[in-house]
Amino acid sequence: MYEQLPKALYIHVPFCVRKCLYCDFTSYPYRERDARRYLSGLRREIELRSGKAGKRWALSTVFIGGGTPTCLSTEMLLEIINLINQYFILLPGVEFTIEANPGTVSLDKLAALRRAGVNRLSLGAQACSSSTLRTLGRIHSHGQTVSAVRWAREAGFANINVDLIFEVPGQTGQEWRQCLEQVVDLKPEHVSAYALQIETGTPLAAQVENGQLALCEEDTCLDMYHDAIDILNSAGLRQYEISNFALSGRECRHNLVYWHNGAYLGLGPAAHSRIKDRRTANEAGLDKYAAVLTRGMLPVACSERITPEIDIFETVFLGLRLTAGLDLERFRKRFGRPLEDVYPGVVRRMTEKALLEIKGNHLRLTGRGQAVANAVMAEFVPGDHIDK
Repeated sequence: MYEQLPKALYIHVPFCVRKCLYCDFTSYPYRERDARRYLSGLRREIELRSGKAGKRWALSTVFIGGGTPTCLSTEMLLEIINLINQYFILLPGVEFTIEANPGTVSLDKLAALRRAGVNRLSLGAQACSSSTLRTLGRIHSHGQTVSAVRWAREAGFANINVDLIFEVPGQTGQEWRQCLEQVVDLKPEHVSAYALQIETGTPLAAQVENGQLALCEEDTCLDMYHDAIDILNSAGLRQYEISNFALSGRECRHNLVYWHNGAYLGLGPAAHSRIKDRRTANEAGLDKYAAVLTRGMLPVACSERITPEIDIFETVFLGLRLTAGLDLERFRKRFGRPLEDVYPGVVRRMTEKALLEIKGNHLRLTGRGQAVANAVMAEFVPGDHIDK
């Protein structure tokens, strides 16, 4: 492995005011008693991780996500930040992100977070219209999103992301375009626009299954995606990943660690880590998470070795999500041989079909390739054609 200790830290805060109808992430209704128990467990997990590392890890990026981190009190959030500062070294220029629901922030809370060193705010707006917000089960209004951005600017945030979701049942193309324009008017440095995934077992999936809601038609979905690209690019928010857009220099450095298949440490219930050649996932249940830590053990629920073949595939798969594409020289340095030697003939075949192209030292999807990205990625799945 070309990386040893990760320089990216993710902390999962597993609480929400109310779970959204489409969400299958690990989260629980906020109760102060549970939050206190979580914080005690998080402190113990950090202590155990630091002890195993034998030194304070240096971090280039920190991301506090959830759940809804900002449903915690300001004091609790500052406690988490203090733990990070106590047990880790934040490198100069660190990107420090916290996720927030627009309905759970105030000027005072945002100002306290900014003073504590948080320098990037990721707002889960998801939609602008009241009807789509209701369909998603969100607790806030677009007016609260506008207020949250204004307060964030007043608090000193110069790097704001707005999360959006499209392909929502009942959402029209016109409504989506209007929402994009409304978000552009807020002048964020970054926008994430994800197609809705209907996850089995969620209330939204049940509504679709029983006919209460109808899925977006395929042509409309494709138009929505292209509208996002056109409107956001026109506003200077350059697409740098399939679902992410940013002003120059404001790309999310933490997520780029994932897309470059780098090492990262995850703390908190259900958090995942990738360290050296191991991938681990923490206990998702708050009770089990806390109980294991009380016994002085790390709360790892499962661990797997990342084989060289899987490592190569994931590096290619994630790299092709980036509009710049897979860095071929970076790949060669990491794995000791060029991509073409690992996948004999695959790149040539895909470029001849105009699904992939080589630009400079990067391999990337063409416009045609993006439309059939899953089929292109399937060519790199480990199998008999891979040269081991």
